[in-house]
Amino acid sequence: MSGELSLNINIKEPRWDQGTFMGRAQHFFMVTDPRNVLLSSETLEEARVIVQDYRAGKAKPGLTEDELWRAKYIYDSAFHPDTGEKMFVIGRMSAQVPMNMSITGCMLTFYRTTPAVVFWQWVNQSFNAVVNYTNRSGDAPMTVNQLGAAYVSATTGAVVTALGLNSHTDFRFVPFAAVAAANCINIPFMRQRELKYGIPVTDENDNRLGESPNAAKQAIMQVVVSRIGMAVPAMAIPPVIMNALEKRAFMKRFPILNAPVQVGLVGLCLVFATPLCCALFPQKSSMSVSGLEPELQERIRQASPNTTTVYFNKGL
Repeated sequence: MSGELSLNINIKEPRWDQGTFMGRAQHFFMVTDPRNVLLSSETLEEARVIVQDYRAGKAKPGLTEDELWRAKYIYDSAFHPDTGEKMFVIGRMSAQVPMNMSITGCMLTFYRTTPAVVFWQWVNQSFNAVVNYTNRSGDAPMTVNQLGAAYVSATTGAVVTALGLNSHTDFRFVPFAAVAAANCINIPFMRQRELKYGIPVTDENDNRLGESPNAAKQAIMQVVVSRIGMAVPAMAIPPVIMNALEKRAFMKRFPILNAPVQVGLVGLCLVFATPLCCALFPQKSSMSVSGLEPELQERIRQASPNTTTVYFNKGL
């Protein structure tokens, strides 16, 4: 073991105080940093080894505290917190800004015809399905059939909702309303296994106490609110700016610039909206034991009578 770096740094928790919004925001600015998508497999593996070795009581010789935290955030950006598995790259939160800026920019640009609405809503909800599955809570696997059924249900419901909203008006803010409504369908469908069987809940020392569907309901509700919040700036601000820009002679002369300018505006909004909305609720969420299912309450009271609050990963 190395004597250069203290082995008492708690890297199981984020570097900043998660009891405050600013602390959570600092944490998620690191986790959602788009540059993490560009990291090589070798860099990710090196970060994984550093983190797992440190948790096992071994510190790489010469490792500094800043390097340890950097490795921890690289690890968190690419590996699932419950399963430890490397996440599919476009499903990682660090891919949210580049993926969403492209998809949302196109949704806002090509919203006037039904085929365009169907295509871009399908693309968006397919991407959301990948993100929702990748960032689910818990460690229970889903079968291919379960995943396929959830994907079809989520994307179909979301696209039908979008079409229904779009058919009533051609107002430019319809894509946002459609995305907000679709999130309320897509996220619960892709995480329906959690609603049925529950997600792991622990005590303050991370001792697993059982699985709770009630905790899953709270987790999914918080994620839905966060995702809708992420969409607000990206889908509300660019249309206002574009309405003004499109009246300018320059944009009328070069209409081909419409899409790239809109995509750029969406990206600028998402750089800030993504981490700030992830920070609305703590990643390690909590609820009172009295809010759990009666049978789980009884089990906890018998096994851990002093436990009044349980904790769980809400997902992202």
